[in-house]
Amino acid sequence: MPLTMDPVRESTLQRILPNGYNLNVEEARNVEYPQLKDCTYLDHGGTTLYARSAIEAFTADLCSNLYGNPHSPSAPSEVSTKRVENVRLRVLHYFNANPEDFDVVFCANATAGMKLVMEAFSALNLGFRYRYHGDSHTSLVGIRALSSNPQCLMSDWDVEQWLDGPSEMRDIGLFAWPGQSNLSGRRLPLNWAGKLRTTHPNYYSLLDAAALLTTAPLDLSDVSTAPDFTVLSFYKIFGFPDMGALIVRRGSSGILEKRRYFGGGTVDALAIETNFVAYKRDVPHSYLEDGTIPFHSIIALDTMMTTHEHLYGTPYDISRHALSLGRLVYELLSNLKHGNGRNICKFYGGGNYSSSLSQGPTMAFNLQRSDGTWVGYAEFEKLASVKKIYLRVGSMCNPGGLNAYIGLRSWEIEQNYAAGHVCSDDNDIMGGKPTGAIRISLGAMSTIDDVFAFVRFLEEFYVDKEVVGLDLGKATDIQSGALVESLTIYPIKSCGGFKIPAGVSWEIRPHGLAWDREWCLVHLGTGAALSQKAYNKMTTLRPVINLDTGMLVVSIHKSPETPPLLIPLMDSPINLASLHSSASRVCGDRIIALTYNSPEITGFFSTVVGVPCTLARLPAESTSRNYKPHLRKNGPPKKKTQEPKILLSNESPILIINMNSVDALNQQIGHTNGKQTKVDVFRANIVLRDTTEKKPYAEDTWHRIKIGSEYFQLLGPCRRCHMVCIDQDTAEKDEEPYVTLAKTRQIEGKILFGQHATHIANASVSEVPTIRVGDTVDICEDEDEVAVDHEPSLGPSQVEMKMEAPKRERFLGPGGDGGTTIFGDLGSVGLWFMGIVWRW
Repeated sequence: MPLTMDPVRESTLQRILPNGYNLNVEEARNVEYPQLKDCTYLDHGGTTLYARSAIEAFTADLCSNLYGNPHSPSAPSEVSTKRVENVRLRVLHYFNANPEDFDVVFCANATAGMKLVMEAFSALNLGFRYRYHGDSHTSLVGIRALSSNPQCLMSDWDVEQWLDGPSEMRDIGLFAWPGQSNLSGRRLPLNWAGKLRTTHPNYYSLLDAAALLTTAPLDLSDVSTAPDFTVLSFYKIFGFPDMGALIVRRGSSGILEKRRYFGGGTVDALAIETNFVAYKRDVPHSYLEDGTIPFHSIIALDTMMTTHEHLYGTPYDISRHALSLGRLVYELLSNLKHGNGRNICKFYGGGNYSSSLSQGPTMAFNLQRSDGTWVGYAEFEKLASVKKIYLRVGSMCNPGGLNAYIGLRSWEIEQNYAAGHVCSDDNDIMGGKPTGAIRISLGAMSTIDDVFAFVRFLEEFYVDKEVVGLDLGKATDIQSGALVESLTIYPIKSCGGFKIPAGVSWEIRPHGLAWDREWCLVHLGTGAALSQKAYNKMTTLRPVINLDTGMLVVSIHKSPETPPLLIPLMDSPINLASLHSSASRVCGDRIIALTYNSPEITGFFSTVVGVPCTLARLPAESTSRNYKPHLRKNGPPKKKTQEPKILLSNESPILIINMNSVDALNQQIGHTNGKQTKVDVFRANIVLRDTTEKKPYAEDTWHRIKIGSEYFQLLGPCRRCHMVCIDQDTAEKDEEPYVTLAKTRQIEGKILFGQHATHIANASVSEVPTIRVGDTVDICEDEDEVAVDHEPSLGPSQVEMKMEAPKRERFLGPGGDGGTTIFGDLGSVGLWFMGIVWRW
C-alpha cells in the first residue's frame, strides 16, 4: 500500500508519537515556514530554517529601537551593549553554563572559533602537539598545519587508547573532536574532556559542537568535565543569524592570552611610535572579539531563541522529535529492496537509534542498483533537486569519514585529484568507488511527511527500475528519408540559440559549427562564467550572427522596445581598447579571455540577467581544448589520433538530437500527463528526423554518419542535467523532461539523451566543409572508410595557423599540433586555457 494513503500515515504516526514526535510542528509548518511550500528540505545539518514570526519580531525590534556601535559611550550604544551582554548570558544559560566558570566569545561561525584557539596555540614558542579524531570536519583537521606534532586518532578506540596511555608531559597539547559526525550523524563521547584533564593535564580540549547542537542539548553544568573550548554555529540551531561562538572555560582561558594579534576594542592602550600595547585581560571576550562585534546579529539571536523555545520547547524536546524521525527514515530506507532482494541503501556509520547519546537524525549513504553497481550521488542530487527535494551530497568536508566508511585511502584521494576530481564536481564514482555520499539531516521543523516524500522518491526512481541499455556493438541503417530538420548555434554560452535559416550553407570548423559558443557571460565580481541553470533569464538573450554586416546582434526576447546590442565579429586593433585579457572562471576552472568592459555592453547584459556581468570572448583560433575523455568509449580510435577540438562546449564539438527520440520521449511524458518538451531544451546543434522508419533512439548504435557530403564521428551519448527543464521561450522551469528521462534513459547512473559528434575532415576535398537544413543523412557501416586529414580546408574567414605538417591517417578529428597563432585582425593576442570550460 502506498505510503501516501492516510491509514499508513496514521499507523506510522501512532508508532512514533511515543518516541517524542511533536504533532504541533505540523501545524507550525504551515504558518511559520512558507518557504517550505511544495518542497522537502533535508539539509538541516547545513543550516536549519528560520521561522517567519522570528524574522518579523526582529524587524519590529530594529524599527522600534535605535542601536549604536557598542564601542561608544552614546545612549544608543549603551542600549546595544546591554542587549549584547544579556544575550551573552542567555547563551550560557542555554547550555547550563555558569557565567562564573564560562564566557561566550561571538564570532563568524564554528570555524572562526577554532581559528581563535589555533592562533593562541600557534603563538607558543615551542609549538604545540595536536591530536584530533579521524571523524573531524575539515576545519578541525586544518589546525594540524600549524602544529609542531600533529597526529590523527582514527577511531574512538584509538582515542581511548591514547587517553589511557602515558601522559605526554613535555609540551603543551590540544585535543579536538566533534560532538557528532557531520557525515554520518554518529555521536561521539562527551566525557573525553574530563578524562583528558585527568590523564593528560598538559593538553587542552576543543569540542566541535556545530553538528551536534542542531538537534541536541549540551550540558556544561559540570565545569570539571566540560571542554576547555567549545565552538558552535547558531544558524545550525536557530536558522538565523549567520553567526557562531566560542565558549571558553575560564579556568583554561590563560592559554588564549598568548594570541598575538589584537584588533579594535581588544586593547586598553596602544602606542604607534613604539611597540607598546596593553591588552585587555578582564574576560576572554574582551580580548578575543576583534573590532565591532556583529551586534545586530546578536540582537537577532535573542529573538530567534525566544521564538525557537515558543515553537519547539527545550533542546531535549527537539532532540526527541528529530530522533523519532531519524529512527523512522532509517528503518524505512533499510527495508527498501530491489526485486532480487538486494538492499538499495548502503549506510555509512551510525545507525544506533536506541539512544540520542549514540546517534543524531543525520545519515549518510549511497544507492546501489539491483546488480550491485553504484548510483552516482551527483546524478542523484540533480534528480532530487528537480523533484524539489533538497539534501547534500559529496564528501561533506569530512575526509576521515571517506576513509573509514567509504574506504577511500589517502593514495586513492590523491589519485582521484590527479585525475581531475575536486570537491563539488560531478566525478562521483572513480575506480569503482564513490567519491562521496548522500546525506540527509532532519531538524526541529521536520515532519513525517518529509520522510514519506523522500521514501516515495526512492521508490519511484531507484527501486527495480528497468533502464534502456546502449548497444554500441553494431550500426543501424537509416533510410534515405532522414534529413537535417534544423541547425542551431549558440554564439553566447548558455543563452538563446540562433537557428540557421533554411537554404544557408553553414561552415563547419574544427571546433564545431562556425561561431558556436565563442562568447560567454562572466560575473564582474568572481569572473565565473554564468550558467542558465542559475540564471534562467539568460534564455531571453537572443544572439544572431549577421555575416553581411559582420556583427553579432543580441536582442531581448519579447522586448522590441529595447534596441539590440551590436558586437563586431572581428575586432580591428582600434577596437581592442574595449577588450582586455583577464582571468575568468568557468565551472571552477581558470581561463584567460578577452572581456568587454564598455558601460553599454556591461549594462545591457547586467540588466537582463539581473547580476553584474559582462561579455567575454574566446575566439575559435585560440582553442587548444579537446573533447572529454569519458566519451572515448564510442569515439575516435586511439591510434595516433588527435582528439576533436572544442571551445566553450563542455564535452564535444557538436551535439546531435534525433527528433524521433524526442517524439518517443513526449509519448512517455504524456502517460503521466506531464508537460510536453520541445527539442530546443536539449540545445542541440543538429536535429535529425527520419520520415520513414521513425525509429527512436537509433542514434545510440551509430558510429559514423554522413550528412550531405560531410562525415561525422559520433563520440558517445550526452549526459544530461536538469537544465533541460528550463523552457527556452518562457525561462520557466518544470520537472519534465528530466523526470521521465531519469526513468527511461538512466544508464550506468547517468541520464543520457542525444549524441556527441565531431566532423571528420576529408583530405581529398579542398572546399570549406558546410552543412545546411534539408541535407540527407546516411549511416556508415563499420567497414566504410573515409579519407581524413588532421587539418580541414580553411576558408577565407578562418584564421591562419602555423602548425606542423600533419600526417594523413584514418578517422582523425580536426585540429593540429600547437604553434604560433595569429588572430586575424585582432593582432598578436594570445589566449590560453588552464583546466576545463563547460557548455550549457
